[in-house]
Amino acid sequence: MLITAGRILTGSGTYLDDAAVLVEDDSIIEVGPREQLAERSRQDGPILAFPDATVVPGLIDAHVHLAFDGGDDPVATLGESSDEVLLEDMRRRAERLLSSGVTTVRDLGDRHGLALRLNEEIGRGVTPGPRIVSAGTPATPPGGHCHFLGGEVSGVTEIRDLVQRNLAAGAGVIKAMVTGGGLTKSGPKSWESQFTAEELQALVDEAHKAGVPVAAHAHGADGIAAAVEAGVDTIEHCTWMTGDGFDLRQDVLKQIVDDGIAVCPTVSPHWQMLPRFFGEERAAAMFDLIRQMAEAGAKVIAGTDAGVQRAGFDGLVPALSFYAHLGMPNSKILDMATAEAADALGLSERTGRIAPGLRADLLVVEGDPIEDLDALRAIRAVFAAGRHREP
Repeated sequence: MLITAGRILTGSGTYLDDAAVLVEDDSIIEVGPREQLAERSRQDGPILAFPDATVVPGLIDAHVHLAFDGGDDPVATLGESSDEVLLEDMRRRAERLLSSGVTTVRDLGDRHGLALRLNEEIGRGVTPGPRIVSAGTPATPPGGHCHFLGGEVSGVTEIRDLVQRNLAAGAGVIKAMVTGGGLTKSGPKSWESQFTAEELQALVDEAHKAGVPVAAHAHGADGIAAAVEAGVDTIEHCTWMTGDGFDLRQDVLKQIVDDGIAVCPTVSPHWQMLPRFFGEERAAAMFDLIRQMAEAGAKVIAGTDAGVQRAGFDGLVPALSFYAHLGMPNSKILDMATAEAADALGLSERTGRIAPGLRADLLVVEGDPIEDLDALRAIRAVFAAGRHREP
């Protein structure tokens, strides 16, 4: 299959005009001038022409929860659903993600390995959806954040056992609930730490021994510091909370930058509403924390926490507008949702860019997203692993 377009994004902020992508099965074979590739592929397969459109890499949402419904009380809805009902709902959510241009997601906590089961269906082509990098069951102490997902552990031995079970099931990332969170009303506060240094180190060591990265849910400043010290690979939320405000610790931020730890702030698609919920001053302080991390050189990647309250499964592009609000250039923002997210997820040799040898994860849109991010909403076609899906 040959896909031709007015322009193709071949690097950070770099277009190749009047270009084409040659796809065979699920992979990109060649990228180059349209006339050159059309001549070579004339006898080989169909040509899909988008002469006035732009081809960019398929988008990556680095933080979702397919088991949650994005409603007012996702925990209650989850508790009322059988696994079969829940899996069917997850199929619809995966299809919505794909329809919005997302071809890879990192699912950071589900129930009974359903995200792994769903990813297997998607891989076989029986269910439409993005590639799912699943954490399986997240680790949390008894009664801790998201304990209802089944990952309650106490002590080093139980932590290592849970990591091993997730790895055996096929998890591509291990999730540690390093601090509490707002979704678990009966658990520790968001800024309160949940694991000892020894327990957290055991989790990281067990995952890294298998070559699998660790994602740390960490709101509290103390928890962030502990996660960094343990050597996690990504920090989710990273809001630097304390009991009475925020405390961005410059020494810890420097270590995040020096160690190449990625930060996924999980920006809501409805981020403009946050001043209404938190107050103007507190929301401005939260926004500024992300700006400070980015300006310090932290690897910030895009994620929405899809599934939690008011976070649907078509919200990545609206969430990206937050970073434009902070003053980031559109080319950088697009990188955060493609190449840089792939790097952070350990997928840089498989997706995130348009280059020979990578998976054919492509998004075709009207207009120029480097000029105007809203162009990412005007979807003409999505290709996930070479499978064509029209909007």
